Amino acid sequence: MSFGIFIAFLGAALAVGLSCVGSAKGTGMVGEAASGLLCEYPEHFSKCLILQVLPGTQGLYGLVVWFFALFQMGAFSGGIGDLTVYEGARIFAACLPMAMGGLLSAIAQARVAVSAINIIGKKPNDWSKGIIMCGIVEFYAILSLLASILLIMNAL
Repeated sequence: MSFGIFIAFLGAALAVGLSCVGSAKGTGMVGEAASGLLCEYPEHFSKCLILQVLPGTQGLYGLVVWFFALFQMGAFSGGIGDLTVYEGARIFAACLPMAMGGLLSAIAQARVAVSAINIIGKKPNDWSKGIIMCGIVEFYAILSLLASILLIMNAL
């Protein structure tokens, strides 16, 4: 295996790995906050569950970037061809927006979702406001996904 392939695999691994780390941290944070609320108000489980799932999407986006990177490398079409260091570095760099964007946006979105758990506890009918605020953070995770996909498609 060439060093170019190694660098490309590293980029793909970071995209999925860091995005999943952010999602795990984020969903855990929201789960902790929701558990406290659900002790007193178990009827709000579905609302809390929706808020907990939101920071988990970044992990899925990272997996999509991982698939795109491996597809671009030729992993699904009969074997990975030899990549130069330059080509591997281009794929690595293309994966970075999702790696960093996924990690950081999942944690930021979790903080917003934890605050939205407080909305459910105080004004349950206003919980959709918290979802909208989480959606604003989600937009930047989607931009990271889009940037990585477009860069990967033009990497080789």
